[in-house]
Amino acid sequence: MGLVPAMPAELPDFSEEQAALGRGALWVAGVDEAGRGPLAGPVTAAAVRLDPRCIPEGLNDSKKLSATRRSQLAAELRACAVVSVAHASVAEIDALNILRAAHLAMRRAVAGLARADYALIDGNMVPDGLRVQARCIVGGDARCLSIAAASIVAKTCRDDVMVGLAQQHPGYGWETNVGYGTRAHLEALRHLGATPHHRRSFRPVHNILYQEKSVSS
Repeated sequence: MGLVPAMPAELPDFSEEQAALGRGALWVAGVDEAGRGPLAGPVTAAAVRLDPRCIPEGLNDSKKLSATRRSQLAAELRACAVVSVAHASVAEIDALNILRAAHLAMRRAVAGLARADYALIDGNMVPDGLRVQARCIVGGDARCLSIAAASIVAKTCRDDVMVGLAQQHPGYGWETNVGYGTRAHLEALRHLGATPHHRRSFRPVHNILYQEKSVSS
């Protein structure tokens, strides 16, 4: 019995944007965030409005691309699309919780666009208070070109932020782990303590700080 050739992986397309335009939208933006899981750093969102006449080739879910390719595509997007990036701070994450903080960053990113009247949101929830019509798409960064673009911009921007913070707070490995709870990061957290950029509401950070307090008291 012969081998069945593997089907090529489906790539994001522009159908969701076209459907929104067909329903009367004028300026459709894709929206995604990066940085929900890390123990340190902000959560970052991007809103991107693509020009159908100038869409960079190779847009895809940022997790499926190398760091080099993400950086290349992010530069291309800034040159030919309308891009807005926004953050929610560690203080906001700890005060609101990570989901609400991510939605806050998304609202800020959409508000930062010069024009947008319809948003395609990655995930299953429209952020409260979003001032444009919106549609959620689960796995949208792998299905929708505008959301894929937003995922690339958000990821590269947040990674750059963490590389910058790594220069101010060496030892945690943020230049490579971008704040995620790797073994090396957790070990550094135990030995060096928490920085102002650590999310104290996240259990690993909270537990380490609580243990330190218990030992010192």
